[in-house]
Amino acid sequence: MKSAKELQKELTFSVDHISRTNPEMWAKSQEFCEAYKDFLSVCKTERETVSHIIEMAKANGYTEYNPEKVYTAGDKVYLNNRNRALILSTIGQQAVDNGTHIVASHIDVPRLDLKPNPLYEASEISYLKTHYYGGVKRYQWAVTPLALHGVIYKEDGSFVEINVGEDENDPVFCISDLLPHLGKDQRERKMGDVLKGEEMNVIVGSLPFIDENGEDVKDAVKLATLVYLNEKYGITEKDFLRAEVEVVPAGKARDVGFDRSMVGGYGHDDRVCAYTSLMAELETKNPTKTTVTIFADKEEIGSTGATGLQADYLKNFITNLAMMQGVNYLTALQNSKCLSADVGAAYDPTFADAYEPLNSCYLNKGAVLTKYTGSGGKSGTNDCGAEFMAEMIALFDSKGVCWQSQELGKIDQGGGGTVARFVAECDITTVDIGVAVVSMHAPFEIVSKLDVYATYEAFAAFINR
Repeated sequence: MKSAKELQKELTFSVDHISRTNPEMWAKSQEFCEAYKDFLSVCKTERETVSHIIEMAKANGYTEYNPEKVYTAGDKVYLNNRNRALILSTIGQQAVDNGTHIVASHIDVPRLDLKPNPLYEASEISYLKTHYYGGVKRYQWAVTPLALHGVIYKEDGSFVEINVGEDENDPVFCISDLLPHLGKDQRERKMGDVLKGEEMNVIVGSLPFIDENGEDVKDAVKLATLVYLNEKYGITEKDFLRAEVEVVPAGKARDVGFDRSMVGGYGHDDRVCAYTSLMAELETKNPTKTTVTIFADKEEIGSTGATGLQADYLKNFITNLAMMQGVNYLTALQNSKCLSADVGAAYDPTFADAYEPLNSCYLNKGAVLTKYTGSGGKSGTNDCGAEFMAEMIALFDSKGVCWQSQELGKIDQGGGGTVARFVAECDITTVDIGVAVVSMHAPFEIVSKLDVYATYEAFAAFINR
């Protein structure tokens, strides 16, 4: 007769802190996250992320994909989708009709975009009007140092890149807020309207243009800003209509905590999964099945447009590989399997009422396996089947990958989605997995270094099996 403790150990399931179960992972995670912090600090926009990943890929033997070329096992290619999304692939030993191993992250992040006609002056202060992108708490963006990143095309077809606010010698920019002494009416607003969309105007200057002849000019501060931009970048106000400029938090990713066990920074959702899947892909040499590592755009607004995963570029890429090998592309899709690489909402005891503890993910307990996302009655989700859940759990257990599971908070509290449903709609078996994040979608998010490394190990185990 087994004792109660023996039965409890045999029959129950729980996940412990990684430092207790895998103490050797701490040093590995520390080293791994030093490079990750650099990646997060440099890659503030989709364009910057694509450019940086291509640079890393070329250094690791990847060449630009050519659908007219024949590739063989071990070849490494990249497909650049409009400088805003990207696919890296290592050709496998088996033909693609045996399936591919797909890891799909996204590289877009909640932010502020400049409006097409953004520059104006009020009370002798020049501002840039913005339009927020993705799910943001708008008040979090006020009175915090901001930087401008992007690209502006000129009338002659040339372009300039903008990156102001990151160097310690750069100026930064800011959205103002109302002082508490005059905030009586503002305090009556609902939280979602503490800072309204049309109040998210970025301060960029306050000195007027002084005409040498003493001539008065209307909106002299706005003019001074335009003169600066023209002298620095050779642009005019009309060129903003040909621009793609994002307002993002200024500053680098930093260690968090006395023990330096966490990383804080802008854009963990979802560049932490982009980086971990990137490193797993770069280190893949001669896989059995072709790897397809995706860095998608537009997930934060529904995966729309030509660079979001509702578009056909994933399907087209696999189709072209199948045609090159003379096999059926439909079979290639049906036999493919995908990890939708996206983050989980880490349990936050400060706001415990939003979570269901038994089905939440926690810092320092490993990669987060998520059977379904969605909201309410699982609306808008890919609900992974038991077969693939069993397959992934068996794989991670056999490879010693630290993992945990989650739902996205209490059922009726809210919810969210990932790219999983759009990959699954290509007839590809898909499940979500990623890193637990505290303060998700804030200008400064927090992740555990141990979780980051565990997620890298999960991706590496999947694409190299």
